[in-house]
Amino acid sequence: MADTHKNTIQFAERITSSASFTALYAEGMGLVEETAAYLDGTGRTAAKILPRMASVLYAAESMRLTTRLMQMASWLLLQRAVNNGEMTREQVVAEKSKVRLDGFACDRTAPGWDDLPETFRDLVERSLRLQSRVAMLDREVYQRKENTTPPRVSDNENSVKAQLSLLHTAFGGN
Repeated sequence: MADTHKNTIQFAERITSSASFTALYAEGMGLVEETAAYLDGTGRTAAKILPRMASVLYAAESMRLTTRLMQMASWLLLQRAVNNGEMTREQVVAEKSKVRLDGFACDRTAPGWDDLPETFRDLVERSLRLQSRVAMLDREVYQRKENTTPPRVSDNENSVKAQLSLLHTAFGGN
């Protein structure tokens, strides 16, 4: 049985050095650039005219969005480095322990969500889908082989609600 395992083809590892990975890398980095341009331009203007609850939510979600994208970009860059021979797999494993690919969820039922600009909500949705794909690839490539700790469970499913509740309590708003 051990010999059979040695002959098993590792599809996930092959994917990370394939055209599929190149496309994922381009999509991820493109989303980072698109989001940065939006948040620095159109998004900044749109945020100024949002209702109060939507404005608070926009601030929280934009921080989560940028954090999510930076974590994914870090993972993609590490994988590209190993693919290009710039880092060893062991170096990447050590460095990627600093990268968080879970969590940063958003609460689409939070007060003000529907008031957020459509483009912003689209960027959030696309980043969440990309995060899911990258996290799945990460689990396939690294966690199965490493048998490290089990995947972390997201602890912030309702963090936006919690933050809004704290703000409501602190400022006594409606």
